[in-house]
Amino acid sequence: MLITLIRREILDNLMTFRFAAAVFITLLLVIATTVVLIKDYERRLADYNTAVKTHHQQSLEKKTYSDGIFNVDRPPNPLSLFNVGLDKQLGNQVEVYHGFVPTLWDAQMHGSDNPIMNIFSSIDIVFIFEVVLSLLALIFAYDALAGERERGTLRLVLTHAVSRGYILLAKYVSAMMCLLVPLLISMLLAVMLLTTSTSFSLNADDFLRIAGIIFTSIVYLSVFYLIGMLISAMTRRTATALMLSMFVWGFLVLVYPNVILAALTPHDTPETRTASTFSQIEQLWEEFDREHKQYLKNDAVPGESPGFNMGWVGSSTRRFTKNAATLKYSYQNTFRIEKLNERSEPKVPHVQSYYQFLVPLTLNTANQTWLLRKPALEEIFVKPALVDRILLKLSPVGMYDAATQAWAGTDLFGIEDFFSAAQRYRQTVIDYFYDKKAFASRQWFAADKGAVDWSTLPQFFFQKSDVGINAKRALPDVSLLLTINVVLFVVIFLIFVKSEV
Repeated sequence: MLITLIRREILDNLMTFRFAAAVFITLLLVIATTVVLIKDYERRLADYNTAVKTHHQQSLEKKTYSDGIFNVDRPPNPLSLFNVGLDKQLGNQVEVYHGFVPTLWDAQMHGSDNPIMNIFSSIDIVFIFEVVLSLLALIFAYDALAGERERGTLRLVLTHAVSRGYILLAKYVSAMMCLLVPLLISMLLAVMLLTTSTSFSLNADDFLRIAGIIFTSIVYLSVFYLIGMLISAMTRRTATALMLSMFVWGFLVLVYPNVILAALTPHDTPETRTASTFSQIEQLWEEFDREHKQYLKNDAVPGESPGFNMGWVGSSTRRFTKNAATLKYSYQNTFRIEKLNERSEPKVPHVQSYYQFLVPLTLNTANQTWLLRKPALEEIFVKPALVDRILLKLSPVGMYDAATQAWAGTDLFGIEDFFSAAQRYRQTVIDYFYDKKAFASRQWFAADKGAVDWSTLPQFFFQKSDVGINAKRALPDVSLLLTINVVLFVVIFLIFVKSEV
């Protein structure tokens, strides 16, 4: 009996104009969006490759160890075509050197900016599903019960030995099978377009992530279909059910998410927390400066850094970089001697001793600064963003968006993975300097006897987190969507069982 009911409902849905419209509109929008997003990704990838080559060439031109300040770049995420998330909003380039621990908030943007392209590429595949398919799900559901009740066919069906549970299940299964047609075909075409582009290189984990996005999309559509069925079960007229469905869709999809984003962003930086932490950081560097000056004061050779009264030709930079808004406080001391007088040669051991003292002191102070910055930045920037996400999750749209971002790796945690890799690379560079005994070497500050050979320096490499980590990040929101599905179905069943036909 259940199979017969499902077959009848599927045929009824397939013969409707709304099914043809759902397939046509979804395919048209997804294909057009995918083509635009592929062009946008290719542009961003070209900018990334250019930046990597430029920064690599610049690193090879550095002649002294103290000039070892490297730029590392975050590649664009190919899965951002499904949900762009924060992939294009946050910085993709950061400096790595011993005097500072880089974070997300210190990053800059590289690449060209095309405002017209950015307008079109702000729409992704998940956005189409959020808006269009959720509306189509409600259109499929609003008359599922109210329409048959209004036409009298529901009473006729119930005259047979058919349980109401079977009727609900048949309607749900048949409608979801019909909604899966535009969803799966559009996703299949999108993946085919990606694989035909030479710019994309998807591995097995990426296909698993795409499967996770598809599964989450199905669960999301199911929520909206059940919302429409609930409205249909509670009303007796299709016009009323349609009006209520459009109101609920407009509020959940359009009004609520935009009101939350408008009300809570941008955030005002907590001035008290910022000022307190920045004051502590300044104290650290003031102590650093005192120790530095004390060393120079007690030094046997007169003269202040970086010149030390030596006759030399080259360049030097000694500066503190401050930014109270992001709690940035860093120190750079680069010194490059290209030509040195013979009379100043006896002072070289003294300068080596000076940098052997200064660089570890800089390292230690930078690491202590990071210990203060990390919890403060979490409180100032990360926690408010998480609060926004929690409030957005009061709508299924927020849960769906968060889950698909987690699958694609374009959420905040996915972006932070790159900066964690940059911090690890900084430690790799520092270990490399220690292995080379660079701090105490002549090549830390002088290139007159030969420039540094950077060919043995480990190269920066960033690999996305394992697909299991993406699944763990997406699981809470997917679980909430599944729970909503179960609750809605139970409520619909209870209402339908007790209602008069």
